[in-house]
Amino acid sequence: MARQRNTAKSGPSSKRKDVGPLPPFKPPPEVLGPFLETLDERHVYITHVDSKPADFKRKVFLVPVFMNICVAALCTWRVYHIAPYYLQLLLSMMGYSNETTLGPVAELDFWTELAPELGRRALSFALDFVLAVFLWPWPAEFCADLRGNGSPLLWRWAVGFRDREVVVRRSRDWDRAVRDVVHNAEGRSLFMARVGMATSPLLINEKTGYVLMDADWDLDWKGMIDATAMVDRKMAAIEAFRTVVLVFHEEYGWLSVDLKLGDEKVEDERRRQVFAFRDALAALGKEELFYRWIETVQFETSQPGGFGPEKQAEVAERIRDMFAKQGVNFDELWKESVGSDGLAGM
Repeated sequence: MARQRNTAKSGPSSKRKDVGPLPPFKPPPEVLGPFLETLDERHVYITHVDSKPADFKRKVFLVPVFMNICVAALCTWRVYHIAPYYLQLLLSMMGYSNETTLGPVAELDFWTELAPELGRRALSFALDFVLAVFLWPWPAEFCADLRGNGSPLLWRWAVGFRDREVVVRRSRDWDRAVRDVVHNAEGRSLFMARVGMATSPLLINEKTGYVLMDADWDLDWKGMIDATAMVDRKMAAIEAFRTVVLVFHEEYGWLSVDLKLGDEKVEDERRRQVFAFRDALAALGKEELFYRWIETVQFETSQPGGFGPEKQAEVAERIRDMFAKQGVNFDELWKESVGSDGLAGM
């Protein structure tokens, strides 16, 4: 948490203190203050909690590990194979004759001697150019911090694999066109469109964090290490990072975004809770209990007489008994996986 990545020139006098920004913008949670100090003010950030099982995340991560090992092995083999040849070419250019030195060009037949050799050398140069410029950066950026943003390997080395992980995404080049998200309608529209797609509950709950990189968003490896360090040091609960959008404004400083309001917000929170509970049951090998739970609730809510408090209590006891027969404590698992005592709005 010692690093500092702020780049915009700002100070307390440049931030408006008397009147806050209009909705959907609002001040971020105070508990995130140390985390905000590490962020680059030029970018937009999204944090959320990835609740996919640790074993699943490990398997997903092994795919790029294997791919980068293959690319690194290919590049290493190519260097070992071609380095002596390029050394001979260099010596030939310096005037030391060797097997790569062409005889007097005037004495060589163009089509049978000169053209084939030039073609072979051009092909070799082109192949090595592709390897050096396009392929070699993959394993290099996967392992080392070349851009000041960390790397996947450094992230996993510091964080490991956990059932609940903080994921931090950072905007790519589109953020340059956003400008003033508070006062500029065009910039705000572009901003909300990109953020809305990136924070879709279906996207966040169905995909693990590592595969959320796309043309608009990159993963902030250092940001995830810093956020996890805050959680480990008890500086903030992991729930503080649950679907938070952060953007810097010259007048107000760092702002968060209230993406949903009213009933729509409650419905999204319920959907998130259900997905998290399903993943927790799947990790225990009890996914069939999830579908039996859904079927029970759907059946009871469709019965005449409504689904009032008394009926809810009765059905809840039946569900607890159903789970207990399978060796699962419903209330404890719900609290552990969802982070609350009940379904949102109920």
